Amino acid sequence: MNSAARGLATEDEYLAAERRSETRHEFVNGEIVAMAGGSQRHNLIGGNLARALGNALAGRPCLVFPSDQRVAVTATGLYTYPDVTVVCGPPRSHPKDPSSLVNPILLAEVLSEATEAYDRGAKFAHYRNLPSLAEYLMVSTDERRVEHYRRIEPDQWLLTARVGATAIALPALEVTIALDDVYAKVELLDAPTA
Repeated sequence: MNSAARGLATEDEYLAAERRSETRHEFVNGEIVAMAGGSQRHNLIGGNLARALGNALAGRPCLVFPSDQRVAVTATGLYTYPDVTVVCGPPRSHPKDPSSLVNPILLAEVLSEATEAYDRGAKFAHYRNLPSLAEYLMVSTDERRVEHYRRIEPDQWLLTARVGATAIALPALEVTIALDDVYAKVELLDAPTA
C-alpha cells in the first residue's frame, strides 16, 4: 500500500507543509506530528542549557541552536526539533532542505511527562544513526538530574547519570557545564503568586 492510501505523507510533502506552517511538526515514519509547546519550566531549562553551552563554547567554532532548529536523521527519515542542538565546524544541511541540520555533535532533550518515553526510546534510537552525534543529554524538569549518553564506539554509548551533581563534563566538546546554570531561577516558578 502506498503512503497516500495509508494517510501517510512523503518527505517532500512534509517539507512543503512545514515551510508554510506557523507551528512546528515532527516527521517520523511517514507521519506528520504536531509538536506541543513546552511548560515554563521546560522552556526555562532548555534556554538555560543553550545559554550555558553557548557561553562555554564562546570563541570556538561551535554553534548552539535552541528548539526551533530542525535536525534531520537521513538514515531513518526523522525530522525533529531537539531542545538544544550543537554543531562544531561548518553546519551541514539536508540535501532536500537547507533548514535541516544533519551534523550535530550534541543533542539535548528536556524531558516532559508527555515525551519522556519517546525521548528515551524511539527518538534516541533515531539519533544514534547520526554519525556526527557524540553526546546526548536528557534533562529532567522534575528534579536536578541530567542523563548524559556519550558515544564511545560507533554502536556503543556510555550513560552517566548526574543526580544532584554540581556539573556535567562533555568530553566531545571539551567543556563542563554547571548544573546551577542549567537549573538557574527554576525556583521562581515554584514561588507562590500574590
